Amino acid sequence: MSGAAVRLAYKPVGLVLGVAASAASGVIFRQIWKRISGGDSAPEAHDPTRDWAEVLLAAALQGAIYAFVRAAVDRAAAVGVARATGDWPTRDRKPTRVKVPI
Repeated sequence: MSGAAVRLAYKPVGLVLGVAASAASGVIFRQIWKRISGGDSAPEAHDPTRDWAEVLLAAALQGAIYAFVRAAVDRAAAVGVARATGDWPTRDRKPTRVKVPI
């Protein structure tokens, strides 16, 4: 399979995996926040009963979890495609070796 075909075929897969990563990061964040806060739901930015520190801590934690999960899913998918096809699925630099240890 040519590099262009791999990139084209990877686009819908990447989109679906991005949606799945977003959903998974939301679930992970809610579970972590319940443990941190003692069972409360995550604060909304417009909630007048929550203070600045709690709102900003929740936002930072949620962003960090989302970025971590998204990067892990994207990287795992790219490595899987590279192993299966021999081509890296993006226009970025190709790896010097396709077998990437996990």
